Amino acid sequence: MMLKKKESIGRQKILMVKIKKESHRQVTFSKRRAGLFKKASELCTLCSAEVGIIVFSPAKKPFSFGHPSVESVLDRYLSRNNVSLAHTHQPHENPTASCELNVRLTKILSKVEEERKKGQEMEEMRKASVKQSMINWWEAPVEEMNMVQLQEMKLALEELRKAVVSETNMAPFNDVKEDVFGFLDNKVTAPSYTNTS
Repeated sequence: MMLKKKESIGRQKILMVKIKKESHRQVTFSKRRAGLFKKASELCTLCSAEVGIIVFSPAKKPFSFGHPSVESVLDRYLSRNNVSLAHTHQPHENPTASCELNVRLTKILSKVEEERKKGQEMEEMRKASVKQSMINWWEAPVEEMNMVQLQEMKLALEELRKAVVSETNMAPFNDVKEDVFGFLDNKVTAPSYTNTS
C-alpha cells in the first residue's frame, strides 16, 4: 500500500503590481534590496564581474552596491573605457582578495538578516507579553502600572525580602536597620550587636 504524499501548493507567483500599503512596500523593498545585493555579490564572486547598483527606496533614500566600487563601475561606464579609472588608483588590487571580501560581505548580510528576524521575533514576543499584562503585570514598566498592581508588587517584594532574610539566616525582618526599598510602613531601630566571645 503506497501512502500518498501530501501535495503542497508550492511557491506562488507574486502579481507584479505596486504594493498599496506603505509599511508592506517598505518591508518588501528592504528584503528585495538585500536579495539583489546578495545576488550581485555572488555574481562578482563567481564570475569576477564588475557590478554597480544604485537603488532609491520609496522614502527616496539611496542604497548602493559596487564591486570593486560603485565609483569605479560608474567611471568605466561613463568613460566607455575598458580600463576602470579606479584601477589606476589601485594598481595592486588583488582579485582573490576582492572575492574573499564579497564572500565575507554575503555572510555578514546573511547574519544581519538573521539578527533582524530574531529582533522581530523578540518584539512580537514582547508585544504578546504586553497583551497579557494583566496576567504578567510584573513584566510591565512600573510607570505603566495602576495602583492595584503597585500594591501587589509591594506585597510581593516584601514577601521576597522576608524569604531572602530567613533563607540567608541574617537578622530577623523586624531588626532591619533601614528601609532600603521604602516599602516598610514603619521604621525600626538598628539592632544592638554584642560581642559574645
